Amino acid sequence: MSVTGIFVILPVTDLERAKAFYTAIGFTINPTFTDHNAACVVVEEGHSYFMIETREFFQSQAQLPIGDPAVSPTSGTSIFFDSREAVDAAVAAGIAAGGTVAGEPTDYGFMYQHGLTDPDGNPIDFGWMDPVAAEQGPEAYAERQA
Repeated sequence: MSVTGIFVILPVTDLERAKAFYTAIGFTINPTFTDHNAACVVVEEGHSYFMIETREFFQSQAQLPIGDPAVSPTSGTSIFFDSREAVDAAVAAGIAAGGTVAGEPTDYGFMYQHGLTDPDGNPIDFGWMDPVAAEQGPEAYAERQA
């Protein structure tokens, strides 16, 4: 199994302010994966990213209420692999090590995700993304399928 990228997901109260902050400290924004709900902050091209998401969007994907990061720091970690099989293997290994499944796998065609929580309850999402979609966006994947 080969890890293809790490995404740290951070809820924010003001997306534009957060984008300005992260670009001011030297990161860039990937416009292909940025909209009114979220922005992809490139930490290390091809390897490490932050997804900064509005609190409302972040909450729509969470099973538990999110806290105020100013009071109780909050983040989610996504680790992407080079295959769907590697995602399922990581989830199985996590369960065997005392983790708990966090919902059913999600298959978007161009992206597959499955999460679990560690023994302390910290969420970890494992995923795979089609290389064309990862490079050119989900529309490129959809065009290739038509």
